[in-house]
Amino acid sequence: MKTDQEIAKIKADLIEKGVKYCIGAYVDIHGVPKGKFVPIDHFEHFAHGSELYTGYALDGLGQRPNDDEINSVPDLDGIIQLPWNKEVAWMPADNEFKGEPYEVSTRVALKKQLKVAEEMGYGLNLGIECELFVVKLTEDGQLEIPNDDDDLEKACYDVKRFLDRYTWIDKVATTINHLGWDLYSLDHEDANSQFEFDFNYDNALSMCDKFTFFRLMAKEYAAQEGLLATFMPKPFADKTGSGAHFNMSLYDKDTGENLFKCAVEDDPRGLGLTELGYQFIGGVLKHGPALCAAFAPTVNSYKRLVRKGLMSYYSWAPVFNTFGKNNRTNAMRVPMNGGRVESRNADASCNPYLAATLVLAAGLEGIREKIDPGDAVEDNLYELSVEEFEERGIVELPRTLQEAVEAFAADPFIAETLGEELRSEFIKYKSEEWLQYHQRVSQWEIDEYARKF
Repeated sequence: MKTDQEIAKIKADLIEKGVKYCIGAYVDIHGVPKGKFVPIDHFEHFAHGSELYTGYALDGLGQRPNDDEINSVPDLDGIIQLPWNKEVAWMPADNEFKGEPYEVSTRVALKKQLKVAEEMGYGLNLGIECELFVVKLTEDGQLEIPNDDDDLEKACYDVKRFLDRYTWIDKVATTINHLGWDLYSLDHEDANSQFEFDFNYDNALSMCDKFTFFRLMAKEYAAQEGLLATFMPKPFADKTGSGAHFNMSLYDKDTGENLFKCAVEDDPRGLGLTELGYQFIGGVLKHGPALCAAFAPTVNSYKRLVRKGLMSYYSWAPVFNTFGKNNRTNAMRVPMNGGRVESRNADASCNPYLAATLVLAAGLEGIREKIDPGDAVEDNLYELSVEEFEERGIVELPRTLQEAVEAFAADPFIAETLGEELRSEFIKYKSEEWLQYHQRVSQWEIDEYARKF
Protein backbone atom coordinates (compact mmCIF):
# COMPACT_ATOMS: atom_id res chain seq x y z
CA MET A 1 0.00 0.00 0.00
CA LYS A 2 1.26 3.49 -0.85
CA THR A 3 1.80 6.07 1.88
CA ASP A 4 -0.67 8.93 2.28
CA GLN A 5 1.91 11.28 0.78
CA GLU A 6 2.40 9.06 -2.26
CA ILE A 7 -1.36 8.74 -2.77
CA ALA A 8 -1.77 12.53 -2.53
CA LYS A 9 0.95 13.02 -5.14
CA ILE A 10 -0.67 10.49 -7.53
CA LYS A 11 -4.03 12.24 -7.09
CA ALA A 12 -2.55 15.66 -7.83
CA ASP A 13 -0.81 14.29 -10.92
CA LEU A 14 -4.04 12.75 -12.22
CA ILE A 15 -5.97 15.99 -11.65
CA GLU A 16 -3.29 17.90 -13.55
CA LYS A 17 -3.70 15.46 -16.45
CA GLY A 18 -7.45 16.10 -16.57
CA VAL A 19 -8.67 12.91 -14.90
CA LYS A 20 -12.18 13.12 -13.42
CA TYR A 21 -12.90 9.45 -12.67
CA CYS A 22 -10.95 6.37 -11.63
CA ILE A 23 -11.77 2.69 -11.98
CA GLY A 24 -10.05 -0.21 -10.27
CA ALA A 25 -10.85 -3.12 -12.57
CA TYR A 26 -10.73 -6.62 -11.14
CA VAL A 27 -11.91 -9.60 -13.21
CA ASP A 28 -14.57 -12.26 -12.80
CA ILE A 29 -13.99 -15.99 -13.38
CA HIS A 30 -14.04 -15.40 -17.16
CA GLY A 31 -11.39 -12.66 -17.03
CA VAL A 32 -13.92 -9.90 -17.79
CA PRO A 33 -13.11 -6.58 -16.07
CA LYS A 34 -15.55 -5.28 -13.45
CA GLY A 35 -15.51 -2.20 -11.22
CA LYS A 36 -17.06 1.07 -10.10
CA PHE A 37 -16.18 4.55 -11.29
CA VAL A 38 -15.04 6.85 -8.50
CA PRO A 39 -14.73 10.66 -8.77
CA ILE A 40 -11.16 11.86 -8.43
CA ASP A 41 -12.17 13.90 -5.34
CA HIS A 42 -12.54 10.59 -3.48
CA PHE A 43 -9.25 9.14 -4.71
CA GLU A 44 -7.81 8.67 -1.20
CA HIS A 45 -10.70 6.43 -0.13
CA PHE A 46 -10.62 4.60 -3.46
CA ALA A 47 -6.89 3.92 -3.09
CA HIS A 48 -7.49 2.32 0.32
CA GLY A 49 -10.15 -0.05 -1.02
CA SER A 50 -13.35 1.86 -0.30
CA GLU A 51 -15.41 0.31 -3.12
CA LEU A 52 -17.67 -2.54 -2.02
CA TYR A 53 -19.24 -5.18 -4.28
CA THR A 54 -21.96 -7.77 -3.91
CA GLY A 55 -20.03 -10.79 -5.12
CA TYR A 56 -23.19 -12.80 -5.84
CA ALA A 57 -23.93 -10.34 -8.68
CA LEU A 58 -20.80 -11.51 -10.52
CA ASP A 59 -19.70 -14.81 -12.08
CA GLY A 60 -17.37 -17.00 -10.09
CA LEU A 61 -16.60 -14.89 -7.05
CA GLY A 62 -17.95 -17.48 -4.65
CA GLN A 63 -20.58 -15.51 -2.81
CA ARG A 64 -24.22 -15.99 -1.84
CA PRO A 65 -26.90 -13.29 -1.43
CA ASN A 66 -26.45 -13.23 2.36
CA ASP A 67 -22.65 -12.75 2.34
CA ASP A 68 -20.84 -9.55 3.27
CA GLU A 69 -19.46 -7.52 0.38
CA ILE A 70 -16.02 -7.88 -1.07
CA ASN A 71 -14.00 -4.76 -1.87
CA SER A 72 -11.42 -3.88 -4.51
CA VAL A 73 -7.96 -2.42 -3.98
CA PRO A 74 -6.46 -0.72 -7.05
CA ASP A 75 -2.86 -1.33 -8.07
CA LEU A 76 -1.56 2.23 -8.19
CA ASP A 77 1.55 1.11 -10.07
CA GLY A 78 -0.60 0.12 -13.06
CA ILE A 79 -2.49 3.33 -13.83
CA ILE A 80 -3.48 3.92 -17.46
CA GLN A 81 -5.18 7.15 -18.51
CA LEU A 82 -7.58 5.97 -21.19
CA PRO A 83 -6.16 7.18 -24.53
CA TRP A 84 -9.67 7.53 -25.97
CA ASN A 85 -11.10 9.28 -22.87
CA LYS A 86 -8.51 11.23 -20.90
CA GLU A 87 -11.01 11.93 -18.12
CA VAL A 88 -10.85 8.29 -16.95
CA ALA A 89 -7.91 6.54 -15.26
CA TRP A 90 -7.97 2.72 -15.40
CA MET A 91 -5.95 0.45 -13.16
CA PRO A 92 -5.97 -3.27 -12.31
CA ALA A 93 -7.31 -4.24 -8.91
CA ASP A 94 -7.42 -7.10 -6.43
CA ASN A 95 -10.36 -8.21 -4.34
CA GLU A 96 -10.27 -8.24 -0.54
CA PHE A 97 -12.69 -9.69 2.00
CA LYS A 98 -12.70 -8.34 5.56
CA GLY A 99 -9.25 -6.86 5.12
CA GLU A 100 -7.59 -9.97 3.67
CA PRO A 101 -6.78 -10.93 0.05
CA TYR A 102 -9.84 -12.70 -1.36
CA GLU A 103 -8.87 -16.25 -2.28
CA VAL A 104 -11.50 -16.54 -5.04
CA SER A 105 -9.95 -13.64 -7.00
CA THR A 106 -7.82 -14.97 -9.86
CA ARG A 107 -5.40 -12.01 -9.76
CA VAL A 108 -4.90 -12.73 -6.06
CA ALA A 109 -4.29 -16.39 -6.93
CA LEU A 110 -1.59 -15.41 -9.43
CA LYS A 111 0.15 -13.15 -6.90
CA LYS A 112 0.07 -15.99 -4.39
CA GLN A 113 1.70 -18.39 -6.88
CA LEU A 114 4.30 -15.79 -7.86
CA LYS A 115 5.21 -15.63 -4.17
CA VAL A 116 5.75 -19.40 -4.20
CA ALA A 117 8.08 -18.96 -7.19
CA GLU A 118 9.91 -16.14 -5.42
CA GLU A 119 10.53 -18.35 -2.40
CA MET A 120 12.18 -20.82 -4.79
CA GLY A 121 14.32 -17.97 -6.17
CA TYR A 122 12.37 -17.43 -9.40
CA GLY A 123 10.22 -14.91 -11.20
CA LEU A 124 8.11 -15.62 -14.28
CA ASN A 125 8.53 -13.70 -17.51
CA LEU A 126 5.49 -13.93 -19.75
CA GLY A 127 4.65 -12.79 -23.25
CA ILE A 128 1.13 -13.26 -24.62
CA GLU A 129 0.50 -13.16 -28.37
CA CYS A 130 -2.67 -11.17 -28.98
CA GLU A 131 -4.80 -12.61 -31.79
CA LEU A 132 -8.32 -11.47 -32.63
CA PHE A 133 -10.86 -10.96 -35.40
CA VAL A 134 -12.34 -7.62 -36.45
CA VAL A 135 -15.83 -8.32 -37.76
CA LYS A 136 -19.21 -6.81 -38.50
CA LEU A 137 -22.13 -7.79 -36.29
CA THR A 138 -25.28 -7.95 -38.41
CA GLU A 139 -28.79 -7.02 -37.26
CA ASP A 140 -29.70 -10.69 -36.93
CA GLY A 141 -26.68 -11.38 -34.72
CA GLN A 142 -24.40 -12.97 -37.33
CA LEU A 143 -20.69 -12.24 -37.77
CA GLU A 144 -19.41 -11.10 -41.16
CA ILE A 145 -16.01 -10.17 -42.59
CA PRO A 146 -16.20 -6.36 -42.97
CA ASN A 147 -14.75 -6.06 -46.49
CA ASP A 148 -16.03 -8.37 -49.22
CA ASP A 149 -12.68 -8.96 -50.89
CA ASP A 150 -11.01 -10.28 -47.73
CA ASP A 151 -11.82 -13.72 -49.09
CA LEU A 152 -8.44 -15.37 -49.70
CA GLU A 153 -8.28 -19.02 -48.68
CA LYS A 154 -4.85 -18.29 -47.21
CA ALA A 155 -4.96 -14.69 -46.02
CA CYS A 156 -1.94 -14.87 -43.71
CA TYR A 157 0.46 -11.89 -43.98
CA ASP A 158 -1.62 -10.36 -46.80
CA VAL A 159 -0.60 -6.70 -47.20
CA LYS A 160 -3.70 -5.42 -49.00
CA ARG A 161 -6.12 -6.86 -46.41
CA PHE A 162 -3.91 -5.56 -43.63
CA LEU A 163 -4.10 -2.04 -45.07
CA ASP A 164 -7.88 -2.29 -45.39
CA ARG A 165 -8.06 -2.15 -41.58
CA TYR A 166 -5.26 0.42 -41.26
CA THR A 167 -7.12 3.05 -39.23
CA TRP A 168 -8.08 0.54 -36.53
CA ILE A 169 -4.66 -1.13 -36.59
CA ASP A 170 -2.88 2.21 -36.26
CA LYS A 171 -4.98 3.26 -33.26
CA VAL A 172 -4.18 -0.01 -31.48
CA ALA A 173 -0.48 -0.01 -32.41
CA THR A 174 0.02 3.66 -31.53
CA THR A 175 -1.62 3.15 -28.15
CA ILE A 176 0.52 0.09 -27.38
CA ASN A 177 3.67 2.09 -27.96
CA HIS A 178 2.30 5.17 -26.17
CA LEU A 179 1.85 2.93 -23.13
CA GLY A 180 5.48 1.82 -23.38
CA TRP A 181 4.73 -1.82 -24.15
CA ASP A 182 7.19 -1.96 -27.07
CA LEU A 183 5.22 -3.34 -30.01
CA TYR A 184 7.63 -5.26 -32.23
CA SER A 185 5.39 -7.07 -34.72
CA LEU A 186 1.87 -6.96 -36.13
CA ASP A 187 0.26 -8.69 -39.08
CA HIS A 188 -2.80 -9.98 -40.87
CA GLU A 189 -3.15 -13.46 -39.42
CA ASP A 190 -4.12 -16.75 -41.02
CA ALA A 191 -7.88 -16.16 -41.26
CA ASN A 192 -9.81 -13.42 -43.02
CA SER A 193 -9.92 -10.20 -40.96
CA GLN A 194 -7.80 -11.79 -38.23
CA PHE A 195 -4.86 -9.86 -36.77
CA GLU A 196 -2.04 -10.33 -34.30
CA PHE A 197 -0.13 -7.85 -32.13
CA ASP A 198 3.09 -8.84 -30.36
CA PHE A 199 4.70 -6.61 -27.76
CA ASN A 200 7.56 -7.18 -25.36
CA TYR A 201 7.28 -9.69 -22.53
CA ASP A 202 7.01 -8.57 -18.91
CA ASN A 203 6.68 -10.07 -15.46
CA ALA A 204 3.64 -12.34 -15.41
CA LEU A 205 1.36 -10.09 -13.36
CA SER A 206 1.99 -7.03 -15.52
CA MET A 207 1.55 -9.03 -18.73
CA CYS A 208 -1.83 -10.34 -17.56
CA ASP A 209 -2.86 -6.76 -16.73
CA LYS A 210 -1.76 -5.66 -20.20
CA PHE A 211 -3.63 -8.45 -21.94
CA THR A 212 -6.80 -7.56 -20.02
CA PHE A 213 -6.46 -3.92 -21.02
CA PHE A 214 -5.58 -4.83 -24.61
CA ARG A 215 -8.91 -6.60 -25.06
CA LEU A 216 -10.76 -3.53 -23.73
CA MET A 217 -8.77 -1.19 -25.97
CA ALA A 218 -9.15 -3.25 -29.16
CA LYS A 219 -12.92 -3.41 -28.68
CA GLU A 220 -13.19 0.34 -28.08
CA TYR A 221 -11.29 1.26 -31.24
CA ALA A 222 -13.26 -1.24 -33.33
CA ALA A 223 -16.55 0.13 -31.99
CA GLN A 224 -15.48 3.61 -33.08
CA GLU A 225 -15.54 2.23 -36.64
CA GLY A 226 -18.84 0.38 -36.27
CA LEU A 227 -17.07 -2.97 -35.95
CA LEU A 228 -16.57 -5.65 -33.32
CA ALA A 229 -13.16 -6.80 -32.12
CA THR A 230 -13.89 -10.35 -31.00
CA PHE A 231 -11.72 -12.59 -28.85
CA MET A 232 -14.05 -15.52 -29.46
CA PRO A 233 -11.54 -18.30 -30.23
CA LYS A 234 -13.29 -19.68 -33.34
CA PRO A 235 -15.88 -17.30 -34.82
CA PHE A 236 -15.86 -19.06 -38.22
CA ALA A 237 -15.90 -22.84 -38.58
CA ASP A 238 -13.94 -22.81 -41.85
CA LYS A 239 -11.14 -20.52 -40.66
CA THR A 240 -8.34 -20.75 -38.12
CA GLY A 241 -8.98 -19.64 -34.55
CA SER A 242 -7.39 -17.03 -32.29
CA GLY A 243 -4.76 -18.17 -29.84
CA ALA A 244 -3.08 -16.32 -26.99
CA HIS A 245 0.16 -18.29 -26.90
CA PHE A 246 1.94 -18.03 -23.55
CA ASN A 247 5.71 -17.53 -23.98
CA MET A 248 7.41 -18.22 -20.66
CA SER A 249 10.76 -18.27 -18.93
CA LEU A 250 11.85 -18.21 -15.32
CA TYR A 251 14.35 -15.59 -14.23
CA ASP A 252 16.59 -15.32 -11.19
CA LYS A 253 14.73 -13.02 -8.79
CA ASP A 254 17.98 -11.36 -7.68
CA THR A 255 19.89 -10.95 -10.94
CA GLY A 256 17.11 -11.11 -13.57
CA GLU A 257 19.06 -13.78 -15.49
CA ASN A 258 16.99 -15.97 -17.81
CA LEU A 259 17.21 -19.43 -16.22
CA PHE A 260 15.91 -21.24 -19.30
CA LYS A 261 18.57 -19.92 -21.70
CA CYS A 262 21.70 -21.78 -22.68
CA ALA A 263 23.77 -22.15 -25.82
CA VAL A 264 22.37 -24.71 -28.26
CA GLU A 265 25.64 -26.66 -28.14
CA ASP A 266 25.34 -26.91 -24.34
CA ASP A 267 21.91 -28.53 -24.57
CA PRO A 268 22.08 -32.29 -25.23
CA ARG A 269 18.66 -32.05 -26.92
CA GLY A 270 19.88 -29.18 -29.10
CA LEU A 271 17.05 -26.74 -28.38
CA GLY A 272 18.90 -24.10 -26.36
CA LEU A 273 17.03 -24.86 -23.15
CA THR A 274 18.42 -25.57 -19.68
CA GLU A 275 17.48 -28.62 -17.63
CA LEU A 276 15.34 -26.31 -15.50
CA GLY A 277 13.37 -25.40 -18.62
CA TYR A 278 12.81 -29.04 -19.53
CA GLN A 279 11.64 -29.80 -16.01
CA PHE A 280 9.20 -26.88 -16.27
CA ILE A 281 7.84 -28.41 -19.49
CA GLY A 282 7.60 -31.77 -17.73
CA GLY A 283 5.36 -30.32 -15.05
CA VAL A 284 3.12 -28.58 -17.55
CA LEU A 285 2.72 -31.76 -19.61
CA LYS A 286 1.98 -33.77 -16.46
CA HIS A 287 -1.08 -31.58 -15.87
CA GLY A 288 -1.76 -30.78 -19.52
CA PRO A 289 -5.38 -32.03 -19.73
CA ALA A 290 -6.39 -30.15 -16.56
CA LEU A 291 -4.59 -26.97 -17.61
CA CYS A 292 -6.46 -27.07 -20.91
CA ALA A 293 -9.66 -26.02 -19.13
CA ALA A 294 -8.02 -22.74 -18.06
CA PHE A 295 -6.17 -22.15 -21.32
CA ALA A 296 -9.20 -22.95 -23.49
CA PRO A 297 -12.15 -22.17 -21.22
CA THR A 298 -15.17 -21.99 -23.54
CA VAL A 299 -17.35 -24.34 -25.57
CA ASN A 300 -16.10 -22.52 -28.65
CA SER A 301 -12.44 -23.08 -27.69
CA TYR A 302 -12.62 -26.74 -28.70
CA LYS A 303 -13.73 -25.87 -32.22
CA ARG A 304 -10.30 -24.25 -32.51
CA LEU A 305 -8.44 -27.24 -31.04
CA VAL A 306 -8.91 -29.48 -34.09
CA ARG A 307 -6.61 -30.79 -36.81
CA LYS A 308 -8.70 -29.44 -39.70
CA GLY A 309 -12.42 -29.36 -38.91
CA LEU A 310 -14.22 -27.66 -41.82
CA MET A 311 -10.99 -26.13 -43.14
CA SER A 312 -9.17 -27.22 -46.27
CA TYR A 313 -5.78 -27.21 -44.52
CA TYR A 314 -4.36 -27.91 -41.08
CA SER A 315 -5.46 -25.61 -38.26
CA TRP A 316 -2.08 -24.91 -36.53
CA ALA A 317 -3.89 -25.61 -33.24
CA PRO A 318 -2.30 -27.88 -30.62
CA VAL A 319 -4.27 -31.09 -30.25
CA PHE A 320 -1.64 -33.23 -28.50
CA ASN A 321 -0.07 -33.08 -25.03
CA THR A 322 3.50 -33.05 -26.35
CA PHE A 323 6.44 -30.70 -26.80
CA GLY A 324 8.92 -30.05 -29.56
CA LYS A 325 11.21 -27.51 -31.15
CA ASN A 326 9.72 -25.29 -33.85
CA ASN A 327 6.92 -27.79 -34.41
CA ARG A 328 3.54 -26.10 -34.08
CA THR A 329 1.59 -29.35 -33.88
CA ASN A 330 2.73 -29.72 -30.25
CA ALA A 331 0.99 -28.17 -27.25
CA MET A 332 4.35 -26.82 -26.10
CA ARG A 333 7.09 -25.48 -28.34
CA VAL A 334 10.65 -24.30 -27.79
CA PRO A 335 11.03 -21.55 -30.41
CA MET A 336 14.26 -21.13 -32.36
CA ASN A 337 17.25 -20.08 -30.23
CA GLY A 338 15.62 -21.49 -27.10
CA GLY A 339 15.49 -19.63 -23.81
CA ARG A 340 11.70 -19.83 -23.48
CA VAL A 341 8.82 -22.23 -23.82
CA GLU A 342 5.55 -21.55 -25.58
CA SER A 343 2.22 -23.03 -24.51
CA ARG A 344 0.09 -23.04 -27.66
CA ASN A 345 -3.30 -24.20 -26.38
CA ALA A 346 -4.04 -20.90 -24.63
CA ASP A 347 -6.66 -19.01 -26.62
CA ALA A 348 -7.94 -15.45 -26.82
CA SER A 349 -10.86 -16.08 -24.43
CA CYS A 350 -8.76 -17.21 -21.46
CA ASN A 351 -8.67 -15.53 -18.08
CA PRO A 352 -4.92 -14.78 -18.17
CA TYR A 353 -4.54 -14.62 -14.39
CA LEU A 354 -6.06 -18.07 -13.90
CA ALA A 355 -4.12 -19.63 -16.77
CA ALA A 356 -0.82 -18.09 -15.62
CA THR A 357 -1.40 -19.24 -12.03
CA LEU A 358 -1.88 -22.85 -13.04
CA VAL A 359 0.84 -23.10 -15.67
CA LEU A 360 3.37 -21.56 -13.28
CA ALA A 361 2.37 -23.93 -10.50
CA ALA A 362 2.65 -26.91 -12.85
CA GLY A 363 6.06 -25.80 -14.07
CA LEU A 364 7.33 -25.31 -10.52
CA GLU A 365 6.12 -28.80 -9.62
CA GLY A 366 8.09 -30.12 -12.58
CA ILE A 367 11.20 -28.43 -11.20
CA ARG A 368 10.67 -29.68 -7.65
CA GLU A 369 10.06 -33.24 -8.85
CA LYS A 370 12.70 -33.05 -11.62
CA ILE A 371 10.22 -34.30 -14.22
CA ASP A 372 11.77 -35.34 -17.53
CA PRO A 373 9.43 -34.41 -20.42
CA GLY A 374 10.94 -37.08 -22.66
CA ASP A 375 12.09 -36.58 -26.23
CA ALA A 376 11.00 -33.64 -28.34
CA VAL A 377 8.42 -34.59 -30.98
CA GLU A 378 9.30 -33.35 -34.46
CA ASP A 379 6.76 -35.24 -36.60
CA ASN A 380 3.68 -33.66 -38.12
CA LEU A 381 1.35 -35.02 -35.47
CA TYR A 382 -1.71 -34.22 -37.57
CA GLU A 383 -0.71 -37.06 -39.92
CA LEU A 384 0.02 -39.85 -37.44
CA SER A 385 -2.43 -42.71 -37.03
CA VAL A 386 -4.16 -43.77 -33.82
CA GLU A 387 -1.88 -46.82 -33.71
CA GLU A 388 1.23 -44.63 -33.94
CA PHE A 389 -0.04 -42.46 -31.08
CA GLU A 390 -0.56 -45.53 -28.91
CA GLU A 391 2.88 -46.93 -29.76
CA ARG A 392 4.56 -43.66 -28.79
CA GLY A 393 2.39 -42.86 -25.78
CA ILE A 394 1.14 -39.59 -27.29
CA VAL A 395 -2.05 -38.34 -25.65
CA GLU A 396 -4.60 -35.98 -27.12
CA LEU A 397 -5.71 -32.94 -25.17
CA PRO A 398 -9.41 -32.77 -24.23
CA ARG A 399 -11.69 -32.57 -27.26
CA THR A 400 -14.55 -30.65 -25.59
CA LEU A 401 -15.05 -28.26 -22.71
CA GLN A 402 -16.76 -31.09 -20.83
CA GLU A 403 -13.67 -33.31 -21.13
CA ALA A 404 -11.43 -30.45 -20.04
CA VAL A 405 -13.54 -29.62 -17.00
CA GLU A 406 -13.61 -33.30 -16.03
CA ALA A 407 -9.80 -33.38 -16.22
CA PHE A 408 -9.64 -30.14 -14.23
CA ALA A 409 -11.92 -31.60 -11.54
CA ALA A 410 -10.06 -34.91 -11.36
CA ASP A 411 -6.55 -33.49 -10.86
CA PRO A 412 -5.77 -32.87 -7.14
CA PHE A 413 -3.11 -30.37 -8.23
CA ILE A 414 -5.85 -27.85 -9.12
CA ALA A 415 -7.27 -27.66 -5.59
CA GLU A 416 -3.76 -27.59 -4.13
CA THR A 417 -2.95 -24.56 -6.27
CA LEU A 418 -6.21 -22.60 -6.31
CA GLY A 419 -7.90 -23.71 -3.11
CA GLU A 420 -11.16 -25.60 -3.05
CA GLU A 421 -13.45 -22.59 -3.40
CA LEU A 422 -11.94 -21.11 -6.57
CA ARG A 423 -11.62 -24.59 -8.07
CA SER A 424 -15.29 -25.29 -7.37
CA GLU A 425 -16.42 -21.94 -8.78
CA PHE A 426 -14.67 -22.63 -12.08
CA ILE A 427 -16.12 -26.14 -12.30
CA LYS A 428 -19.62 -24.87 -11.49
CA TYR A 429 -19.65 -22.12 -14.10
CA LYS A 430 -17.98 -24.11 -16.85
CA SER A 431 -20.18 -27.17 -16.28
CA GLU A 432 -23.23 -24.94 -16.57
CA GLU A 433 -21.81 -23.37 -19.73
CA TRP A 434 -21.52 -26.84 -21.29
CA LEU A 435 -25.05 -27.73 -20.20
CA GLN A 436 -26.50 -24.49 -21.58
CA TYR A 437 -24.77 -25.11 -24.91
CA HIS A 438 -26.37 -28.54 -25.26
CA GLN A 439 -29.81 -27.25 -24.35
CA ARG A 440 -29.80 -24.75 -27.23
CA VAL A 441 -31.09 -25.65 -30.69
CA SER A 442 -28.51 -24.63 -33.31
CA GLN A 443 -29.00 -23.66 -36.94
CA TRP A 444 -27.08 -26.82 -37.90
CA GLU A 445 -29.69 -28.97 -36.18
CA ILE A 446 -32.50 -27.18 -38.01
CA ASP A 447 -30.71 -27.53 -41.34
CA GLU A 448 -29.91 -31.20 -40.70
CA TYR A 449 -33.10 -32.50 -39.12
CA ALA A 450 -36.13 -30.25 -39.75
CA ARG A 451 -36.99 -31.83 -43.14
CA LYS A 452 -35.08 -35.09 -42.87
CA PHE A 453 -37.53 -37.59 -41.45
